[in-house]
Amino acid sequence: MFATRLATAAILLPLFVAALLFLPNRYWVAFLLAGLLIASQEWAALAGYRRRGRWFFGGALLLCGLGLVYVSEHAAIPAVQSGRPQIFVYWLSVAFWLLLAPAWLAGKWRVPNSLIMGITGWVVLLPTWVALAGLQTEPSRLLVLLGVVWVADSAAYLVGRHFGRRRLAPAISPGKTWEGLVGACVAVAVYYAALWFIFAPQQPLLDGLGGMGVFAVITVMSVEGDLFESWMKRQAGVKDSGRLLPGHGGVLDRIDGLTASMPLAALWLHYFGSPGPV
Repeated sequence: MFATRLATAAILLPLFVAALLFLPNRYWVAFLLAGLLIASQEWAALAGYRRRGRWFFGGALLLCGLGLVYVSEHAAIPAVQSGRPQIFVYWLSVAFWLLLAPAWLAGKWRVPNSLIMGITGWVVLLPTWVALAGLQTEPSRLLVLLGVVWVADSAAYLVGRHFGRRRLAPAISPGKTWEGLVGACVAVAVYYAALWFIFAPQQPLLDGLGGMGVFAVITVMSVEGDLFESWMKRQAGVKDSGRLLPGHGGVLDRIDGLTASMPLAALWLHYFGSPGPV
């Protein structure tokens, strides 16, 4: 299982990083749209939608994303040009992940119907896509932020697999452990220290307590996103969201940590660490 997981990552990670670093933004957006469409199909399957409903859900999400891009690029309204539609989407996501999702997980709420599940999917998926599309204007910065989630996820998996004893949330995701969470935090701290030592003069994101705080919050939020998707899968009675990625599951299984962390990171950068709207 681990060998398969590693082999898949060894193929996909260089392709993803190459796309991030070398594709013009419009092609990067198209690349992300393909991932969004696959993720939307997986979410719709978790919601119990039939085939036509899945395509309607994914198509509507896709059109909404394209509409945001078009309006941002072509509107003559100053408020739109300044990125306010994206900021609204980020705030919507942050409100969900900081206020609603923790209560949802603590209370182990079950989704009452497919409509609520569909709305939740929009709130989870669309802001993630908007954040990843916008943050590509500074690829190195986005790569640093993505690295936090990847390092945390990998460390939690490895430490939990070998040393995990105490379950983090047994009713939601029995495989996740407190030891894995501690391992993720330690690994991210080492990652931050290494980046600071090498790149701090050139990378304002790593400057001082603010940088450490962002890394810490992204780590915690990525765990929350992972747990939330696990709860959705548990309600649907499936182990993985799909089978597209051997050893990993589906696209949702790979981006669950990003759904909770990237919109928050984009919002923070917009107000405190970015030269322009993201």
